Order: sequence, then C-alpha cells, then structure tokens
Amino acid sequence: MTHDFDREYWERHWNADGVAVGAGRLPANPYVATETAGLTAGWALDAGCGNGGEALWLAQQGWRVTGADISASALATAGARARESGLEGTVEWVEADLTTWEPGRTWDLVVTSYAHPATGQLDVYRRIGEWVAPGGTLLIIGHSHDDHAGHGHPEHATATVDGAAALFGGSGWEVDASYETTRVVETGRGRTELNDVVVRARRV
Repeated sequence: MTHDFDREYWERHWNADGVAVGAGRLPANPYVATETAGLTAGWALDAGCGNGGEALWLAQQGWRVTGADISASALATAGARARESGLEGTVEWVEADLTTWEPGRTWDLVVTSYAHPATGQLDVYRRIGEWVAPGGTLLIIGHSHDDHAGHGHPEHATATVDGAAALFGGSGWEVDASYETTRVVETGRGRTELNDVVVRARRV
C-alpha cells in the first residue's frame, strides 16, 4: 500500500468516518508521559500534532506548547478539544508542513508521535532535531518497520530503532533512551496492537 502523505491525504484522514466524530480522539501517547517525566517544563513543540492529544497533555503539565500539523481539519479538532478541556489559549496551533516549515526558533522539547511526512521518517526526524534548543530533548515515537506489513503502513512511514537513534549518535547529541515496544489501544474500530519505536535524545 502506498500513500503520498500530502495535505490532501491528511485532510481525507481527519475527515474520515469515525475520526471526525471522535474515534480519533485518543488519549496522549503514554510514552510522552514516560519519557518526559524527568524534564523541567519549558517550551515544547508537538511536530505533527494531529488532533492535539499530546500537545494538550503537555500543556496540562505546565509546558508552553506549539502544536504544528499539515491538516487544518486536525487543528480545528485540536482547538475544539482545548476549549472542551478548559485549555483554550494554552497551545499555539500552527498549520505547517514539517518538510518545508522554517519556524525560525527552537524549543526545549520537540515531540513527534506517529507523524508521517511525504519525505519519509528519517528525513523528518533529522529536520525536527534542528529545532531542539541546546540542552533540550527530542522525543521520537514511530511505527516499527517490522510491523508495517501487518497494519498497512508503507515502508517509508516506519522506522527501526537503530536507524532513528543513529541520526543522533554523533557529536552534539546524547541518546538517552532507544527501544521498541508493543501496546494495545482501543479505537472506534476495535482493539489494535501497535509495535512502536521510541527514541529520546538530548542536544548537548
């Protein structure tokens, strides 16, 4: 199966039956809580924020958050979730294509959770790593390459833990965590098992 993962694709995705009416409003990815537990809240970017689950969770923890996504529909849902949760104004929502966006600033924490760019996973991981401030943290959560066939993910929408970690194994970075793990989520379409890649790196 192939996808272009362009703006049109993501608009279709976020307006699909079930997603638009709430089935896509899953809680924040649990690895975000686990991997940021020891960090001091500062400025955070959720790169590819979708409908806002992780961005809103970070805001609840005291982070000053920017949520960026290519889909206007996803951002509209994120804004509605913020209002419903009493968090309106705590997140700056930005419509942006991560493959071309030039934010002109850095953040103390950059998170990406299952964001699928048109250019492939490793390219966008490398790019968003440039937006991490010195001393800041990059947290990558992606679909495992070994799992793509079972869930219909194109190969370029997946990663291996070694491939993702290797991007930040050189000078200027320290990889603090890198592992693959499995979890089960409840969606509007039933139970789904996800095999995930998690990498947390610190810019030194």
